Amino acid sequence: MAQSPTEDASPYDQLLQKYKRIANVENAGGILSWDQQVMMPDEGTPARSQQMSALSALSHELLTDDEFGELLDSAEADDPTDEQADVLRELRRDYERAARVPNDLVEKISAASSEAIPAWKQAKAEDDFETFAPHLEKHVELKRQYAEHIDPDRDPYEVLFEDYEPCLPLEQAEEILAEVREVLVPMIEDIRESDVDLAVDAFEGEFPEEDQETLVRDALSTLGYPWERGRLDTAPHPFSSGTQFDARVTTRYDESDVLGSLFSTVHEFGHALYTLGLPDEHYATPLGENRNLSVHESQSRLWENHVGRSRAFWRHFLPTLEDRFPEVDATVEEAYEAANQVYDDNLIRVEADELTYHLHIVIRFELERELIAGDLAVEDVPEAWNDKYEEYLGIRPDTDSEGCLQDIHWAYGNFGYFPTYSLGSIMAAQLFSAAEEDIDDLDGKLADGEFGDLREWLRENVHRHGRRYETNDLVKRATGEAFAADDFLDYVESKYGALYDL
Repeated sequence: MAQSPTEDASPYDQLLQKYKRIANVENAGGILSWDQQVMMPDEGTPARSQQMSALSALSHELLTDDEFGELLDSAEADDPTDEQADVLRELRRDYERAARVPNDLVEKISAASSEAIPAWKQAKAEDDFETFAPHLEKHVELKRQYAEHIDPDRDPYEVLFEDYEPCLPLEQAEEILAEVREVLVPMIEDIRESDVDLAVDAFEGEFPEEDQETLVRDALSTLGYPWERGRLDTAPHPFSSGTQFDARVTTRYDESDVLGSLFSTVHEFGHALYTLGLPDEHYATPLGENRNLSVHESQSRLWENHVGRSRAFWRHFLPTLEDRFPEVDATVEEAYEAANQVYDDNLIRVEADELTYHLHIVIRFELERELIAGDLAVEDVPEAWNDKYEEYLGIRPDTDSEGCLQDIHWAYGNFGYFPTYSLGSIMAAQLFSAAEEDIDDLDGKLADGEFGDLREWLRENVHRHGRRYETNDLVKRATGEAFAADDFLDYVESKYGALYDL
């Protein structure tokens, strides 16, 4: 239990104790949010909305308190060590950003999220965008106000993007993403024109949900998920949340798609592993918190794509899958091909292949920028969504449930979140390339089911630093190179060029 700061403690120590209260309030809110998505009764929303709103307001009040600002000033003037200076940099950013936002607006945003989540669930289940539209409208307006309070002179979307990636300028992020798009769009076209027939039917069949749960639990145990600090549940939109002492994962099941639940679970394992790799001794301080969502996503995409979709993984895990589902009779190469096929007609982002996934992100990125700028009305979102899917992917959703209602992010009011998915994928390739150089015969170790060296490399180079280093610095320290798209482009060109004989 955190102790109350004493007058004889240094300003830095007093400040850190105050921050721990804030972090613990926010972590409690995280558990309530997890419960709302996983276990809360259907009619629990009115109370949960008030609870979440109260915790958000309390956290904001504690962070923007005059004494917090005074202690921050004193600590910065008190000859901090390098590590302390890094912590103070993070606290300064948090404090100044929060101080510009009125407390009543924070409460309104939190309450709006709690009310929007069940409305989104209902709208998705009933294919009824009109049920969700008023909540989306409210979120857009509240987030415009939020961005204007923080900095009225900047693009509001740029301000919102900083909630999820505070260290990369949006301009740098856009340049990296543009470079990737320029390569992926013609590559995907070439793949669709390729005459190569992959073993896309290697995992066709019916796979009961209870048996899939057993399989994904096998996968989590194989990869090294510490069950004493986590749990597996289901959610309409898979996610991971928690702390280094309790990092939970969720997945979802489709009885006709065993790979969907497997890769969803491996993805969330990557998130949880990052959270669990944060240092215990720095819990509830910036050094015990994740850097940001781009880095977080790099961990999930690394495990999902560079491990889970690799030949090495399938050499190890295919026998387990075939033990659970004896009707599957595939070679390692067939499993690898099925896991890496590029779909012609995939509408759902979380079910997308590794390449077209990024066009799903582009669509959301463009739409939410237009929403926040006021260039797209909420009522026009379904049609605009469908038009962009037809333009970028050559397919058009038949329903809003498989269209603009498929993601939960806008129900949370998370505008600016989506670019971090692609940025994380690009970062994952750079990190994995560095790990391959540092770990002797990494591919052979993965094929033998030895994942410990990779887990330790990531813990040492990424997880244990918490928020000490900003994104570009963290990547440079881990890989020896500036954050760039080069490794990602080399990876996809080599992998998919070989698969599709490009």
